[in-house]
Amino acid sequence: MIVILGGEKGGTGKTTLATNLAALRAIRGHDVLLIDTDRQESANFWALTRTRTQSGAKPVITSQKLGGSVLRIAQEPYRVYEDIIVDAGGRNSVELRATMTIADVLYIPIQPSQFDVWTLARMNELVGEARRVNPPLRARVILNRASTNPSITETRETIGILGDYDQLSFSGLVIHDRIVYRRAAARGLAVEEMEPPDPRAVEEMNRFYHEVYDGKTQPQQQTSLTQNP
Repeated sequence: MIVILGGEKGGTGKTTLATNLAALRAIRGHDVLLIDTDRQESANFWALTRTRTQSGAKPVITSQKLGGSVLRIAQEPYRVYEDIIVDAGGRNSVELRATMTIADVLYIPIQPSQFDVWTLARMNELVGEARRVNPPLRARVILNRASTNPSITETRETIGILGDYDQLSFSGLVIHDRIVYRRAAARGLAVEEMEPPDPRAVEEMNRFYHEVYDGKTQPQQQTSLTQNP
């Protein structure tokens, strides 16, 4: 299965989601390759940090940096991997467009703000173009870095706008801005591996994992995510 984390807007947490997803998939016994097409190479640095961390995190995550030749992931030797997760960075790149033609699913993280919502119009167009070549491609929006303050209404307002795009669907996932995500990234870990654990962050990442690999997010959980972080 090929999963992309991508979009036109930078700073929405694509690398955080990609690295946590890769770690969770590997921990659960699957062969995972993490592809980094972003010029900043943050996912690659995370994987390298993981191999050097004193915590001795296992399993090691295989990561590779690929540029415009990203279509090679549909060929040998990449097909030996059960799962490929692509961190496509925050821009409309050749790598993003190319990977969309062979991927199973694209996740587009956005922050609940009007600036991020405006980028979805272009992503809606790109997904429509990619589906001419890859009709089964699924494109799902994740609200990421949402405020944990229940009085802030931006999250609910953004969810209400997502139905305006014919090529995109809302995943039902709202992931909140928690410091544990940054602390885990600095150590090359997933939030599930942190000690002591942050139960809410672990729950959010497991919801993401099950959305990707089981295709389900519980409706009652979606509601509670927007109201009681």
